Amino acid sequence: MALQTVLMIMLVAIFDDLTFTRPWVLSGGPVDSSARTWAWGTMGGMRVSLRVRPGASRTAVGGSYGEGPDARLVVAVSERAVDGAATKAVLRAVAKAFGVRPREVELVSGATSRDKVVAIDLPDDDVRARLAELLHSP
Repeated sequence: MALQTVLMIMLVAIFDDLTFTRPWVLSGGPVDSSARTWAWGTMGGMRVSLRVRPGASRTAVGGSYGEGPDARLVVAVSERAVDGAATKAVLRAVAKAFGVRPREVELVSGATSRDKVVAIDLPDDDVRARLAELLHSP
């Protein structure tokens, strides 16, 4: 019984490492060699890296935080980072920006961080096209 537990923990650790540090290993290759960090396709939808700015004067999605392959999509929300209010606002804002229902945007990681990863349930090509527009908007 103990050996099974150890093996399960090892498998979870390996899968977790592949999913978050080298996501293209599981999805068959980088989505785009110049942008493999901020978006990649997975079985659960297209994942997008975000940088959140809580407490902004208005809610807006657009612009990039960082440069090159480390660029993240900036999401400014007027809600403060208290009791998950900003995170909920981010999910709603991202859903609106990508033209999907809020339930089609799922938080993957970063519940209490300004750096978040979300999965968007939309065809990969549509996400890539809209993401490129948003990254280059002010």
